[in-house]
Amino acid sequence: MAGVMEAGGWGFLAGFALLIGAAVGFFVRVRPKVLASVMAFGAGVLLSAVSFELVAEAHERAGIVPVVVGSLAGAVLYTAGNVVLARRGARHRKRSGGRQPSEEQQPGSGNAIALGALLDGVPESVVIGTSMLAGGAVSVVTVAAVFISNVPEGLSSAAGMRRAGRGRGYVFGLWMAIAVASGIAAMLGYGLLGSAPDEVVAGITALAAGAILAMVADTMIPEAFEDAHLLIGLITVVGFLLAFALSSSGA
Repeated sequence: MAGVMEAGGWGFLAGFALLIGAAVGFFVRVRPKVLASVMAFGAGVLLSAVSFELVAEAHERAGIVPVVVGSLAGAVLYTAGNVVLARRGARHRKRSGGRQPSEEQQPGSGNAIALGALLDGVPESVVIGTSMLAGGAVSVVTVAAVFISNVPEGLSSAAGMRRAGRGRGYVFGLWMAIAVASGIAAMLGYGLLGSAPDEVVAGITALAAGAILAMVADTMIPEAFEDAHLLIGLITVVGFLLAFALSSSGA
């Protein structure tokens, strides 16, 4: 039980970064190029975490087959869910500009955005829980990667929500709910898979990796390059290398 609660705490901590980013995005007028920079950095961090923490860990546990099957399944499930939600107004949920529809422009888009945020956050949180299965200690790299990437995600999305006319109650209520859901997802990742065979754990880890990679390509990279400047590529690489350095340190 203690391990489950610990997993939930780490998941909530990583999810709470969304609230930090949302506070900046909602109350501070951040320049578009700065938003692009922080989103590029977050994308680099997650790409590294997917490569060196999730996919590598899954491959080490059970070989290439669960990695391929799980990753493709995660990408398919994420894409299918994203297509459904995009048709209901959540296509640009992480965009800071004026692309997010207001409730007047597209009724129900607020609920779709909320579900989209949940779709984006759950895979990240599940792997925080599964990272504790190997030795009982959480992967600091995974938590750090999700936390770091969540700040720009919350920042950019909240800025777009403000432009779409959504109030602070909606914005901060949404991200607090996602932070709580992140904690619950981490608890489930640890609690339900504790006695599962390596092949199952590897498949779930790879499934989350595929979903995260699809999310980065679909939501974070477009925002990063919406107002791209000449340093965007460099900033992405810096984020990638920071996460790689943490991973190589054995954290």
